[in-house]
Amino acid sequence: MTKESQYITVNGTAVKSPVFLASMAGITDAAYVKERADSVGGAFIGGYSIDDATRSASKEMEACGRAEFDASLEDIKAELESLRDTGLALGVNLRGTTAEAYLAAAECFGHDVICEIDAHCRQKPMTDRGAGEALLSDIPGLSDIVSALHAAGFCVSVKFRAGITDDAALARTLWKAGADILHVDLMDFGHAKLRQIRNTCPLIIIANNGVTSDEVMRDYFSHGADLVSVARKAAPPLLHYLSDYMARTAEEVGWYNAPKQVCRGGDFRGLTFCCPPMKQCALLPTLKAAGLGHEEYVVLKNTAVTGTPLAEGSSTCFGSLAYCCKTSTPCMFRDMSLAGCGLSKSEYMKQKRLLSEVIMKHIFEGR
Repeated sequence: MTKESQYITVNGTAVKSPVFLASMAGITDAAYVKERADSVGGAFIGGYSIDDATRSASKEMEACGRAEFDASLEDIKAELESLRDTGLALGVNLRGTTAEAYLAAAECFGHDVICEIDAHCRQKPMTDRGAGEALLSDIPGLSDIVSALHAAGFCVSVKFRAGITDDAALARTLWKAGADILHVDLMDFGHAKLRQIRNTCPLIIIANNGVTSDEVMRDYFSHGADLVSVARKAAPPLLHYLSDYMARTAEEVGWYNAPKQVCRGGDFRGLTFCCPPMKQCALLPTLKAAGLGHEEYVVLKNTAVTGTPLAEGSSTCFGSLAYCCKTSTPCMFRDMSLAGCGLSKSEYMKQKRLLSEVIMKHIFEGR
């Protein structure tokens, strides 16, 4: 959790909203973003084709009636420069076939721009040339691109559709290669696939597809997303509504993307709300999946809350707020303890978020 934002910091920018604009070839340029800049926290312009192979594919696609950008690296740089004063986290979605092409583009745009590898486009002219979704059939090649960008110090996002390959294996591979962000088009998979990816890596996850209501957005956030992105439905009134809803949630709840409790299908972050392992429940298989021993889990929690408000709670079931549930679950013992130590429910949830970050760091440090 950052001190600068009630949400998260992305590539050095404390985002003002967890709602981002996704790229759409031929549509998402600087002018499009500026019309929506007040209601989002970040934007990926593009997609742009950056080498001879993908530019050829773009022309072929355009001839078939699809919208495409015809832009040089300098043109793209100018688009990004015109967005510098928006305060948004800026990214650019790029379609290329080699690490050299991606590095040349990233070096032109600068380190404050997120370089997003498009492993998402499934148009045949693009995949025939080994770009877009074809990169998911060449994971070593995709990893090489990620590694090259990471080694050069760039913030790397990879956009892909869920269900094309083994998503857990892909997420782990991209994490180890040096990716910072996974931008996942969930298609029809929903939160089950999202939770699987969240439990595989500690990267920032952007959930994409069908974010047209607060209900869908809440579902994504409670199962592992850090951010959501909107593409075709990105009308300014919807974006304003979604961002306003999240601002109120962050203020009232204290943890904008709080996970569901483990016993209700939550991801590993939900361990922050769990009891000690004393009975047969969803905690036990979750600890096993996370690679945490029972005693290790208890020591981890007790150590993490030492000197914090969560160490209080003598009237709770286990004598510590570290083992108390989410505020959406009624509990008079938890609430009595919160009142006794002068901790509001929203501050309690902020402390639970910090505890979850300690737990997640511990889980993934050894992997």
